Amino acid sequence: MRNKAEISFVPVRPDDYPLLERWMRRPHWRQWWGEPAVELGYIRAMVGGRDSTKPFIFRVGGRALGYIQYWSVGDAIRDAHDNDAPWLSDLPSDAIGVDLSIGVESELSKGIGSAVLSAFLRKLAREGYRCIVIDPDETNHRAIRAYEKAGFVAFGRHVGNDGVALLMRLPPDRKAELAR
Repeated sequence: MRNKAEISFVPVRPDDYPLLERWMRRPHWRQWWGEPAVELGYIRAMVGGRDSTKPFIFRVGGRALGYIQYWSVGDAIRDAHDNDAPWLSDLPSDAIGVDLSIGVESELSKGIGSAVLSAFLRKLAREGYRCIVIDPDETNHRAIRAYEKAGFVAFGRHVGNDGVALLMRLPPDRKAELAR
């Protein structure tokens, strides 16, 4: 991975939808995310303010390489998403979850995911978020390695309709280190 200072996060705008849809149609993305039309509908709701999730395009060296978002555990519980993920009820209501995907296949397995996630976590820690979680499919070994490199540790598993999620949390000492 090149210079970490080259990483930036730009809020998703409507003119980003064609790029996101192209990424969502790629096999490496489809393996872990839902139908592109449905996923893009979720992002449209976020951009339109009908969902509290905050979506971003991440750039490395000025080049758009992927998508990252953060969402509120409290809002997910309030909106009854915890029916599918009852483990959310065990977290503080002010906790947030993070999701990420690299859009450009040729950039996979180059350390970009962990570098981008670390930069995003620094941003979130500085904004005062105290509990940050991520929940990859337990068979998504590439993502799990990237999340561990960024500092996440596993704290459980959840068997759901779509498979088994590995529940991971950023430990307080790692969060404090990032906030500096």
